[in-house]
Amino acid sequence: MKNMRRYLLLVGLLLLGLLLVACGGETEDGDEGGAAATSESGGEEAASGGEESGEVEAAADAVTIRYSLWDSGQQPAYEACAAAFTAANPNIIVTVEQFGWDDYWNSIQTGFVSGDAPDVFTDHLAKFPEFAVKEQIMDIQPFVEADGVDLDQYITGLADLWVREGKRYGLPKDWDTIAVVYNKEMLDAAGIDPAVMEDWSWNPVDGGTFEETVAMLTLDANGNNGLSPEFDKENVVQYGFIHQGAGGFSGQTQWSHFAASNGFQFTDGPWTTQYYYDDPALAETLDWYVSLIEKGFAPGLADVTSLGPQQLIISGQGAMTTDGSWQIGNYVDNSTFEVGFGKLPVGPAGRKSMFNGLADSIYVGTEHPEAAWEWVKFAASPECANIVGDTGVVFPAIQSGVERTLAVRDGQGIDVSAFTEEALDPEGTFLFPITDNGAEISAIMDPVMDSIVLGEVDAATALQEANEQVNALFE
Repeated sequence: MKNMRRYLLLVGLLLLGLLLVACGGETEDGDEGGAAATSESGGEEAASGGEESGEVEAAADAVTIRYSLWDSGQQPAYEACAAAFTAANPNIIVTVEQFGWDDYWNSIQTGFVSGDAPDVFTDHLAKFPEFAVKEQIMDIQPFVEADGVDLDQYITGLADLWVREGKRYGLPKDWDTIAVVYNKEMLDAAGIDPAVMEDWSWNPVDGGTFEETVAMLTLDANGNNGLSPEFDKENVVQYGFIHQGAGGFSGQTQWSHFAASNGFQFTDGPWTTQYYYDDPALAETLDWYVSLIEKGFAPGLADVTSLGPQQLIISGQGAMTTDGSWQIGNYVDNSTFEVGFGKLPVGPAGRKSMFNGLADSIYVGTEHPEAAWEWVKFAASPECANIVGDTGVVFPAIQSGVERTLAVRDGQGIDVSAFTEEALDPEGTFLFPITDNGAEISAIMDPVMDSIVLGEVDAATALQEANEQVNALFE
């Protein structure tokens, strides 16, 4: 109870600090305008509770650590973690900055060039290999060994993702998988029991029972569904499936799960030097993916790109999509209907989901490496994981935090087991591709995938040519 009072006090003080910042006009959301949303864990605002609080008051000689992240949904949780951290370490203030995805990575890259990158930032498996090769982020293995950090406290496999040739470039903060998001009202209206998702099937030839369900959920202006011979694909008012776009080089929420369940794999494992984009299993999958658009069961790429797949679901324009666990809160908080989360369909090679993890990395040019490390260590600790878990926004990298996230959603009557059960299946996940040349691979594959989903090129031919270019990067 004492710890809970202390935590609530810290959060209350933090919110008061945010209110004072808001009154000063610093309220623009980085997701929309590109400007950073910033808050501090210490200083005058955070310590405005006076002598009675005292716990978040920074020392007079405190150093300030800038911490950047891209997810606005996680910002409040890490502001609370920062407040708790400064309460225990009054000589270190943590300023939390948030940018939208594209602006975020632009700011990181610009900061590397100018020497003004944040001291600590949330890193991604697609990005850190390049940062490591260019020696832009610190090897924290010496810190880990000196402080005896228990790497076994993290969900199995997460800590190892950030190691290359004995050097460690981050400590895990959370993980994610992919599942089906659906509008329960639309399923009810179509007479579809969500229980079908327990064992529904998919294949690239006819789409299996998954495509049959998508067709049943697709309606034209006359009320005909996609299975009806009267269905008018030029006059659709409700799509059965909202795809997530072309997917670029990884197709994380778009096509990767379908392709993997068809036997496709990106590489032979982390740090290998050969990609298999030319595998017929991927071309077959993408041909099927595009066929949903051609049949009128899914919107065109332009609509998804301009409006956003999440907004299309939330606004009631589609019945189902596939998305990552980090989006749970977005759907639940912003939909006016009951949202459900179901399992991905079982393909010829089984049910598969991409497994991804995030970590915090330290900028090699930080003026305060020890203080930055202390923050990274705390952000990857059970205390911070539990604070994050209590928000229910993501699945933290430590099991106690995961249990708190599940408890939050269970208390709301929301079953998110489709995400967690997939992660527990040893054959049910595959890794985000981790190799060198990530930026160059993206530059090659992104426009190719756009062209395929737009129906401008033959998938097999385009993928073979692109794969040759990708593998040439490693020669």
